[in-house]
Amino acid sequence: MKMLTDYFEYLKFPGINNNNYLNHLVLRHKIYNMKYILITGFMIASYVSSFCQVKFPPVDKSPMDMSYYPNGYPVLKIQDKATEPLVARVIFSRPQKNGRVIFGDLLEYGKVWRLGANEATEIEFFQGVKIGATKIKKGRYTLYCIPNIDKWTVIVNKENDTWGSFKYDETKDVTRIDVPVQKQAEAQEFFVMAFDKSATGANLNISWDAVKVSVPIIF
Repeated sequence: MKMLTDYFEYLKFPGINNNNYLNHLVLRHKIYNMKYILITGFMIASYVSSFCQVKFPPVDKSPMDMSYYPNGYPVLKIQDKATEPLVARVIFSRPQKNGRVIFGDLLEYGKVWRLGANEATEIEFFQGVKIGATKIKKGRYTLYCIPNIDKWTVIVNKENDTWGSFKYDETKDVTRIDVPVQKQAEAQEFFVMAFDKSATGANLNISWDAVKVSVPIIF
């Protein structure tokens, strides 16, 4: 298109040598195309370079994990082996003991803990349940706890998607329940949470170091 425009400009000046001017137009056209190719190539290369420079975070020292009730529900579901409906799922990070004294040292007694590491632990109920005397509606909640030597106070809170327990707001508690500490013969290296079936529903078992507690969930 540009070459035709230049040619029409040439027609306005009939005294110019035809062959020389046409050669000049062809050369200009080639230079114009080359500039276009170079600019386009530079833009593509810049885009690809910026895409390749994306840096992904390393594996976290306290990896995230999850547990279901019924245990292994997603696998049971795809195998058509689920005999109970999905009731709960807990998502938590798993810090290591790593030679440290956990309770009473790394975690101070009497202070609110995120119940894991990184983001505060999240629990989702897929149907209504009871914890203690409190009815809890289907939905997503955050779990905290206050560890002590002989008992933990486990807290269900309605403030979701929070990191740590720095912004914990007691006014958003749904319920609290005190559960006894059970001493374990062997220390649990990684913090862990898992459900097991009970006569009234399920227990959420929580263990780290040589300590374990069980939170009864009724449904």
